[in-house]
Amino acid sequence: MKWLKLKIPPALLFLICIGLMWGLDKRLNFEPTTFDFPDWLFGGLVLVGGSIVLLGVIEFSRKSTTVNPHKPQNTTALVKSGIYRFTRNPMYLGMVFILLAGVMKFGNGLTMLIPALFIWYMNIFQVQPEEEMMEQKFGKEFVEYKEEVRRWI
Repeated sequence: MKWLKLKIPPALLFLICIGLMWGLDKRLNFEPTTFDFPDWLFGGLVLVGGSIVLLGVIEFSRKSTTVNPHKPQNTTALVKSGIYRFTRNPMYLGMVFILLAGVMKFGNGLTMLIPALFIWYMNIFQVQPEEEMMEQKFGKEFVEYKEEVRRWI
């Protein structure tokens, strides 16, 4: 099955990305690639991203289904309520918002590569395999949900 492509747990990948951003900022901080954002904007993006992640986890909990991204076959319900009415992947989307906040905090333009790489990796190695499994498990209901709700935003 293609969902066996799942490699790095998303939370670990997220932490690796933050570490890469920090490393880029410390080792490759060239003046022409730096910019300044107000701290309130950084804090706001962290708050929004964290809230989106939390809303996704809460909705999974309400439906008594797994939040373990390496065990999508253990999914017991297709969650389409709450924040899942607006995005099929709120937990991953929230992580992207926090990574974008990191770009603002570090102020290093090179760190902008990291959220893009995170999205690319997640689409190929996490989201697509999850969606294939969900389509196998929930059939037409999931296909219709995919047509109604965007993957990210």
